[in-house]
Amino acid sequence: MKTLNVITLALIIIGGINWLLVGLFQFDLVAALFGGTEAALSRAIYVLVGLSALWQILPWTRALSIDEPRAERAH
Repeated sequence: MKTLNVITLALIIIGGINWLLVGLFQFDLVAALFGGTEAALSRAIYVLVGLSALWQILPWTRALSIDEPRAERAH
């Protein structure tokens, strides 16, 4: 499970950086590297990033249920 969490977090970070580039420079790095926004590989990466975000909801809700954010603010 930990490996899957690391992989999904890495994909979310990649997606976030891609959106930063889109927002600042109108440059889609995923599309540029993998053949455009309509290319099958680009679309697969977009889907994996989206699924990774959905997967990461689980640890986030668990952290909220054990009040982890309040514990981290105390540091």
